[in-house]
This record gives sequence, C-alpha cells and structure tokens, in this order.
Amino acid sequence: MKSTTENDTRYTAFVKGRRVASGGLEAVALSVKAVMDRDARAMMFVFDDATGWPLDFDLRGTKADVVRRLASHPLVSRTEPSIPKQSGPGRPKLGVVAREVTLLPRHWEWLNAQPGGASVTLRRLVDEARKTTGTRDGARRAAEAAYRVMSAMAGNERGFEDAIRALFAKDRSRFDASIATWPADVRDYVERLAGPAFRAASERPAASTASASPVSR
Repeated sequence: MKSTTENDTRYTAFVKGRRVASGGLEAVALSVKAVMDRDARAMMFVFDDATGWPLDFDLRGTKADVVRRLASHPLVSRTEPSIPKQSGPGRPKLGVVAREVTLLPRHWEWLNAQPGGASVTLRRLVDEARKTTGTRDGARRAAEAAYRVMSAMAGNERGFEDAIRALFAKDRSRFDASIATWPADVRDYVERLAGPAFRAASERPAASTASASPVSR
C-alpha cells in the first residue's frame, strides 16, 4: 500500500554536488534530512526529475514530523487533480469535463457539421495534435529541465555557457565536451535529463534533396 506521499514522479537530491538520493518524495526528503542533521550548513538541492524545478522541504523535527508535513506539500496535492464539480454538460465519471471554448461562427459551423458533432471532433483534433507534436514537445521539456538544473548547480562550472548553447543547439558532442570536467554526479544527471532532447534531434528526418544527375536524353 502506498503512503500518502508516494507518487509516480521521481526526485533527485544533491548535497555539495554529490547525489545522495533518488526516488519518491518521502524517501528523498528523509535521505536529505539525514544528511542535513549531520551538517546543517551543507548546500542542498532537490529536483523534480520530470521538470528540473528545484523544491524545498521543511526538515525540522523528527522523521515523523517531516513525513506528516509532506502530506500537504504542493507536489503531493497536485498529483491527484480533482475533477471540478458541475451541474451542466459533461460526463465527469468518465473524465469528460465541460469547459468554455470560444470560436468564431464559421468554426462552430464546421465543427457541428463533422461526424459526432463539435465535442467529438475537438477531442479527435487534440489527440492528433498531441501525436504530431509529442516528440517535439518532449524534447523541449527535456532541454528546459536540464537547463534549470544546470543553472542551479553548475553556473560556476567551467564550460557552463558553452554547454547551455550546445544544449539548445542540440549539439550532443559539444555538450558532452563542455560538461566533461563537472562533478560526476551533476554531469550524469544533466546528461540524463537532456537525453530526450538530443535523441529527438538525431531522429529528425533529413531533408530530401533532388538528384543532381543530368537526365539522359
């Protein structure tokens, strides 16, 4: 049975540039507390692996105190979004919720003429768009996550600015060379976060070119 602070999101904690924990929110928070109890002046960073956003814990008191406060942590409360109560259209039990959409008359006319009506057509269009842009959006999120971590922990490291440029230019070899001298745990973490951005760039189909060979006559 999962505790109230467990979810599918993973977090990674660093103290003095060394990775000390990776996993669920509760496990990471308690690992960080153990380190900070030994050295309250240690420089601590905890990141959401999915977004690269840093987060803070209230580590005062006992382990039980820390766990109890985690239950009301914003990261926990957002993991199970509630479906808004409504008395109007929609099927909330199925996850279908009514929201206001504003379109021009010609848009409504076209939507209403489609098989299934406006709602079915809009859901289909959104799903198609998600499939089309999914890889690109994932690559962008990966680059942004890596950038946040790099800015927080490696701003004073050699090659930082060049690494940022290489990250957004999707230049993997230049990126790896720029971070080669960084602390091993930091380097490994940003490489992992940035990985999808570089993979997406390498999988991008090359532009086709017309043959330059003369046509035989």
